[in-house]
Amino acid sequence: MDPSLRFGPVSIFLGDKSGKYPDGNQVLVHGSDMRVAFDTPQVANRIGPAFDDAIDLVILGHVHEDHMAGLHRLPRAQVQVHEADLEAARSWEGLSRHYGYPQEVLSALRPMLERDFDYRPRPDAIGYADGACWDLGGGVTVRAHHLPGHTAGHCALVVESEGLAFIGDIDLTGFGPYYGDATSDLAAFRRSLQAVADIEARVWVTSHHRAVLVERAQFLDQLARFARRIDERSDTLLGYLREGPQTLAQLVQRRILYPAGFSVPYAECAERNSIRMHLDELVAQGRVRAEDGVFGLA
Repeated sequence: MDPSLRFGPVSIFLGDKSGKYPDGNQVLVHGSDMRVAFDTPQVANRIGPAFDDAIDLVILGHVHEDHMAGLHRLPRAQVQVHEADLEAARSWEGLSRHYGYPQEVLSALRPMLERDFDYRPRPDAIGYADGACWDLGGGVTVRAHHLPGHTAGHCALVVESEGLAFIGDIDLTGFGPYYGDATSDLAAFRRSLQAVADIEARVWVTSHHRAVLVERAQFLDQLARFARRIDERSDTLLGYLREGPQTLAQLVQRRILYPAGFSVPYAECAERNSIRMHLDELVAQGRVRAEDGVFGLA
């Protein structure tokens, strides 16, 4: 499989439908001393020798099943991940805490991850911190920018020598930001959406769907649209509450993330976590009141 795009030492292999979940877009960076992969989505399994026989180091921008789908092909490569996501990469127990789902959901989820994403933990993974820099040789450098919210350890990985920013699951999709897991954080995601715009780059690569942007004006426009989805979800909740006070369980059934009928094992958990964060924010803003587990307009 040949790369879809090249930017100097960077090769980008686009996943199915430009990396639409459950696939993703694979970034490979070749320095004179080291060859690096950013994440390992499903498309990594279709690349061949340029991936299987060539990669020295995998830098995970964050830990979720769709970003680990090719790790099984690289048993000898070093794996590094931000320290806040490290335990999620090392073991199923760590990933379970990372998701934070009830045991019955996790029991249904694990065989799905093993079947669809070739999930295998990497107990050998080691942590990196915000600002970590990798010198790949030949003037090729990569730096981590911590942008939490999607997960606690979510990072952009910037090939500074090329001005290319892999911004991971700040993916600019129409779905909008995802913050449905135990280590997700809505307030942190809002801050990260502001911070990512300040990263010096001239090429932006997303894990999913949008793939590659090379015009800053287009990037900023799509980033603004992506960010607006958060406030649109708050507006949806406020619309539900205009009909009368409701419990969290009632709001979860009405949903703000997934369409009616969409069914995956974790859907209700993601809705619950996300709606709870929105409600906490709306209560803090004085727009919603909470009394004995019932929420209504303030």
